Amino acid sequence: MVHGPGCPVCVLPIGRIDQAIDLALNRGAIVATYGDTMRVPASPAAGPSQDGRHPLGGREPGASWGSGAGLSLMKAKARGADIRMVYSAADALTIARQNPTREVVFFAIGFETTTPPTALAIRQAAAEDLANFSVLCCHVLTPAAITHILNSPEVAQYGTVPLDGFVGPAHVSIVIGSAPYNGFAADYRKPVVIAGFEPLDVMLAIHMLVRQVNEGRHTVENEFTRAVTPRGNTAAQAVVAQVMEPRASFEWRGLGEVPHSALKIRPAFARFDAERRFDLHYTPVPDHKQCECGAILRGVKTPTDCKLFGNVCTPENPMGSCMVSSEGACAAHYSYGRFRDIPVV
Repeated sequence: MVHGPGCPVCVLPIGRIDQAIDLALNRGAIVATYGDTMRVPASPAAGPSQDGRHPLGGREPGASWGSGAGLSLMKAKARGADIRMVYSAADALTIARQNPTREVVFFAIGFETTTPPTALAIRQAAAEDLANFSVLCCHVLTPAAITHILNSPEVAQYGTVPLDGFVGPAHVSIVIGSAPYNGFAADYRKPVVIAGFEPLDVMLAIHMLVRQVNEGRHTVENEFTRAVTPRGNTAAQAVVAQVMEPRASFEWRGLGEVPHSALKIRPAFARFDAERRFDLHYTPVPDHKQCECGAILRGVKTPTDCKLFGNVCTPENPMGSCMVSSEGACAAHYSYGRFRDIPVV
C-alpha cells in the first residue's frame, strides 16, 4: 500500500498559511479554521524580524528554514492574534454574528467533503447580509490531483512508483460519486475501488483490486455501496456550483501548481471572498530543503527516507505538512510504524 495525497492539511501550501497569519496579525481579523490547520508551519518570513514587525508580504533577505523563525496559526495565536478553532463553517458564521464590529475570516480548507458546508455558509451570509464575514477559500479537488501526479513534469524530479490500482476515498466519493473515476480508470488502465471506512471495507476493497489486476480489468468498482452512488450527492454539488467555480491553477504543497484542482468564490459572492476584500496576493514559498514531503505524497519515498523524520521533525515539532495531521503519512508512521523494523532481542 502506498500513501497518497489524501490529507487536506498535508497539501496546503505554505503561502496560504502566511495569508491567514497576515489577516490575523496585521489586519486585525478574527480567523476561524479547523483544528489540524492550526499547527501547519508557515514560512520563515512569517516570523518576527529584528525590529519586531511581521513581514508577511514576502521572505526577508537571508531568511532560511534553519533559523526556526517560522510561525504557525497556533504560534500566532500565542502572540496575540485572534485565531479560533472551529468544527464547522457554521461556527465561523456564529462568530461573525457575535462580533459585528470585527472582520471574521473563515480559513476554508479540504477536499470535496468539506466544500459544501463552506458554500452553504457563504450563501447563508449573503441571505443575512453578514457584511463582516468572508472566506479564504483553499478547497481542492481530488480527480485533478490524481491525474497531475502521473502526468506532471515533476515526475522527472521525484520519480514515480508502479501502481496497480487505486483505493477511492470514501468521504469524497459520497459527494462526487463514482462516475468521475471512470475516465481516469480508462485512460490510465488502472482499476479503482471505492472503499468504506471500516477495516472490513478496506480489506474487501483490496481483494476487489487484486481480483481486477489478476483478471486484467481496469474498471471502477464501488465497495461502499451503502453510501456512494454513481452521481453522488447532487444537492451538495448544486450548492457548490452556485457559490464556487474552478481556479485555473492552484499550488499544492509538495506537488507544485496543479491545473483546475481547486475552487474559488464566484464573482456573484465576491463580497465574501477574503482574497478580494483584503487584496491578498499569493506568494509561493518553497518547502524545507531537506523535507521529503513531496516525494512521500507521491509514494516515491517513505517517511524514514527523510533525514528530518523522527529527529528535528516530530508531531510535537513538525517541519513539514506530512507530520502535522494524524492523517499525514509521516505522523502515522511516527505513531505506528517507526519501530516495526527494529529486531526484537
